[in-house]
Amino acid sequence: MFLLAVYFVQRFWFMRAWNWIGALSNSSLRLGLYAGLIALAAALLAAMLDPLLGHAVTRTNIGSFSLGKSLATFARMWLITSFFALIAVQVVGGIEGLTNLATSHRASAGADSPSRRIFFQYSAAFAASVPFIAAAYGFAAGRLRYTVERVDVPIAGLPPELDGLRIAQLSDIHIGDYMPPHEIARAVDMANELRPDISFVTGDFVSSEGDPLATCINELSRLRAPLGVWGCNGNHEIYAGVEDEAERLFHDNAMRLLRASSQVIEHNGGRFNLMGVDYQRDSMTRNQGTGPMLREVEHLIRRDMLNVLLSHNPNSFHRAAELGIELSLAGHTHGGQVKVEIVDHSVSPARLISPFVAGLYRLPMANEKASADSNGMHKAALYVNRGLGTFGFPVRLGVPPEITLLTLRRA
Repeated sequence: MFLLAVYFVQRFWFMRAWNWIGALSNSSLRLGLYAGLIALAAALLAAMLDPLLGHAVTRTNIGSFSLGKSLATFARMWLITSFFALIAVQVVGGIEGLTNLATSHRASAGADSPSRRIFFQYSAAFAASVPFIAAAYGFAAGRLRYTVERVDVPIAGLPPELDGLRIAQLSDIHIGDYMPPHEIARAVDMANELRPDISFVTGDFVSSEGDPLATCINELSRLRAPLGVWGCNGNHEIYAGVEDEAERLFHDNAMRLLRASSQVIEHNGGRFNLMGVDYQRDSMTRNQGTGPMLREVEHLIRRDMLNVLLSHNPNSFHRAAELGIELSLAGHTHGGQVKVEIVDHSVSPARLISPFVAGLYRLPMANEKASADSNGMHKAALYVNRGLGTFGFPVRLGVPPEITLLTLRRA
């Protein structure tokens, strides 16, 4: 079904372009544009088939310029924006059809006047251009507009010594062509300016095999916090096969990557239990016979102090609340990278993979702590960071990259 939709969308645009070129009077110009259109179609096809070609396209470079990766990125952006542009054109066409139907009973010559047809032609062209303009903005500016989110996290039963604990969180760095080291350095500087007590990085340092993991972690090692810098692996560390390497590089840079492990952190005379896990796959359910999420940290949970969990996948939150983990920090979704507000609802592709898209979420805790709380106020908290980098296509619209400052408060 997906491939069929891609075929019809591309056929629509390429046939329109072919017919427009055919209407030109200059034969030399026509031949040149026809050749360019055919080359564009071939490039898009090659980029789409790249996984079947052993990624030969994305590995094509001209000197230091990643021609193949740039082509693949352009192809993904074109496929997505051309789809929404077609929808926009069809909506305008539908409106024109309805107005034609409404005026068909009129005998006046103005019911189907040339000026009216020209108006809808220009309206269709404008509507089709909006997705392309939006994508260009999201690429050139939106993905680089780092924002600081300051969030108070109320926690019932929080020891007074931990009230006001300041946590900086970065996530989803995705170092690569569209997240160079100097941009990571800028985010690190912004995080350091917040003067956190402790800093967390919740996974996805790279996007794919061959990305400069060491460079990314070297930049992250500039994070400064009295209680240290801690992290966990994301799903892209699995895909790139660098989970062990990330752990080693963290250690070499005086940081620590938690992998089904924990550490008691002391602050102002208070203590909390910090845990971290590698990426938790969504298939980790009892129904699949592989056991529930977070099974490897069940024995690490403390009942005598606050528990904080670093888990890249926010979908582990249900299980974390069930286990009595008071605070979870995650990333993974990128906030969808694109968000559209329709009336009072937001539409984000991240909702296809998680109900926890971005921001702070609460769930009742199903353990003895919750049952002992007579007011029913003991709830687990999750914060989902929108991430710094991008994946799939380097665009952000309505979902700016984020550096988070979380402050723990007594509920």
